[in-house]
Amino acid sequence: MKTTSMETSQTKQSLKKKNILSVFFDRMAYKITRATGKPITFICALALIIIWAVTGPLFNYSDTWQLVINTSTTIITFLMVFVIQQTQNKDTTAIHLKLNELISSSKLSSNNLISIEDLTEEELQVLKNFYERLAAMAKNEADVHTSHSLNEAIGKHNTKKDAAMD
Repeated sequence: MKTTSMETSQTKQSLKKKNILSVFFDRMAYKITRATGKPITFICALALIIIWAVTGPLFNYSDTWQLVINTSTTIITFLMVFVIQQTQNKDTTAIHLKLNELISSSKLSSNNLISIEDLTEEELQVLKNFYERLAAMAKNEADVHTSHSLNEAIGKHNTKKDAAMD
């Protein structure tokens, strides 16, 4: 029993370390993305590039002079990819959760759309085709505010079509 308890304790400590690292990276990524998205940051970056360009003649446009800007921009770009991706992943998850809440809270919406981001490309294409059919049917509606589920719209469409044939 002590071994199991000890393993559980180690697992909890491992999760805490991962959570601390995750929280730290999340906060850092948020702050960096917000800071880099400000006009003053762009102006500072532009100023550094201008200073680098102006100093070209001073350093005779040497390989070292070129290497400074190339290495700097490569390192910054490489690191920013991870920071921006972290922020983007978090924002995307938050948007999906908000949309799922809106879908689930509406009496008229289809719960089939909750978490559709987990579907395969082929499954998404099938749904897209359904909604394209719904959009085509909606174009024929006199009231632009009319909204239906796909099943209801198909049923109404068929009813209208049958009525027109009589």
